Amino acid sequence: MVLGAGQGIGRQAAHALSSAGARVFCVDIDAALADDIAREVEGVAWSGDATSRPDALRLFDDAETALGRLHGVVDIIGMARYASLLEADDEHWNWEHDIVLRHAFLAVSLGGHALARAGGGTMVFVASASGFTGAPAHAAYGAAKAGLMALVRSAAVELGPRGIRVNAVAPGVVWTPRVSAYLGEEGRRNNIANTPLRRVAQPADIAAAILYLASDLAGYVTGQTLLVDGGVGAKFPYPPPPDAPDLW
Repeated sequence: MVLGAGQGIGRQAAHALSSAGARVFCVDIDAALADDIAREVEGVAWSGDATSRPDALRLFDDAETALGRLHGVVDIIGMARYASLLEADDEHWNWEHDIVLRHAFLAVSLGGHALARAGGGTMVFVASASGFTGAPAHAAYGAAKAGLMALVRSAAVELGPRGIRVNAVAPGVVWTPRVSAYLGEEGRRNNIANTPLRRVAQPADIAAAILYLASDLAGYVTGQTLLVDGGVGAKFPYPPPPDAPDLW
């Protein structure tokens, strides 16, 4: 099951899992997007609101019916709204909580039962570099992503005895359609200059890390959040010295 499979990282994750032999249950709130990716990977399309408990109950029932056995859950859903802490209101905070954490809680609780019935499996969530460091202008998002990483650790401890591994991938800036439209060409150049690998991440880069954590290659890995940011988080946060431009 891929939650948020319709575009960006979710779409690439669906392709990556399918390429490794998985039959993918493609979930998106936009029915047309769910249908599109399901056709591309010869999977099953499903549309609904994963942050709603009634929809989530229907989601896991339908997935088990369609697939017979659920082997794994990949949850991509999440989005940042930009507002300073002094400007953010309760609606903003609640929206970020739902779009980052509520569906993850439902995926763990309902998906955990489904995977346990199948004898075990894997869960992979998409966190964010913003959960590790300060997140200017989207603090509510960063706080929710940090909470998601804590949820991953707790789920790994509780579900491990049932044969269920739970991990997360934490991307930095990823050149998805939404991010590219927001940052533009200047933002792309700035992020390339800020990244030791000297390129901006593509959705396929994050999908590859998801595939690793969802596969038997990570068979003894659980409770971890893998930072996939091109080395940005490894840098000491000094500005580049003017006499050493080639090193930065």
